[in-house]
Amino acid sequence: MFVQKQHLSGWMIAGFLLPATPFCLAAEQAVTAEQVVTAMERAFGVHPGERRNHIKGTCAAGEFVGLPSARDYTRSPLFSSKPLPVVARFSLPGGNPKIPDTARTPRGLALQIRLPDGSLQHMTMLNTPVFGAATPQTFLNAIVAKQPDPATGKPDPDKIKRFRANHPDSLPQTDFLASHNPPVSWSNSSYFGIHAFKFINDAHQSTLVRWRFVPQDGEKRLSDDEIDRLPPDFLEQKLIERVRLGPVRWDMILTIGQPGDPEDNPTLSWPEDRETLKIGTLTITSATPQKGAACEKINFDPLVMTDGIAPANDPILLFRSSAYAISSGKRLGGD
Repeated sequence: MFVQKQHLSGWMIAGFLLPATPFCLAAEQAVTAEQVVTAMERAFGVHPGERRNHIKGTCAAGEFVGLPSARDYTRSPLFSSKPLPVVARFSLPGGNPKIPDTARTPRGLALQIRLPDGSLQHMTMLNTPVFGAATPQTFLNAIVAKQPDPATGKPDPDKIKRFRANHPDSLPQTDFLASHNPPVSWSNSSYFGIHAFKFINDAHQSTLVRWRFVPQDGEKRLSDDEIDRLPPDFLEQKLIERVRLGPVRWDMILTIGQPGDPEDNPTLSWPEDRETLKIGTLTITSATPQKGAACEKINFDPLVMTDGIAPANDPILLFRSSAYAISSGKRLGGD
């Protein structure tokens, strides 16, 4: 087991874990959340009252049951064997509400799990095992590179090519998407926590972990022919029809880190021989269009965590909270 002492000074506020500094690394302080949100608005336009990123989505609801197998690593009340209510949101990235469901882009799954005392656990995941940027600067530069050329209304391929040449940390996710077609449905995809986290147990021991949710329906991907001929909107209706047949379930799988495993770079995978164990089951029992549904107004801030779970020193993870807050404030304010 990889064990280290916990350092949470300055992070616990009103029961939620927050970063002690905005971006963790001094070199990243030049990039602000406001810059990133503004760049997304320039790339995709402003759709008042809507998310700036992951604008296209579907709401769902169900429950999460955490298993006692996690208790050696974390004291989090998530893992009590009791069913906990979940509000979920499946989504596609970017600020284009008309992005086709066949696009070769990541898919997202965000969860809000409510505990009996009213506290919350958020999980914001992608269906790629790695993220597309190691730093906020790379993330910002990616958005800028993809902004439409005024002359064509489309991104400039040369700018994107130069961006990738100058940002090798963007390539692992790009390569994964190029070699893995999109899933046939929301229910036939795994979802990865992307970042490393710290599980803290009753003995105050901290263990570096990553997690993923694996579908009990199995992984299934679109064929090249299906990508070419399917309509732009099918994922939402397919999920609604699937839950009418019965619950959809994912197993939560924990990966245990070892010394030397990267904890501050979500673009790097851990070795495949790391110890894993099942620590819970997510069950989705209903799905609906997001307009007016429970997930629509939730800010799925990834730093909302229960006691016993803490963020690793990952500049992207720590940056996301402030960017989410600005985006949420704008849309809830009607902007």
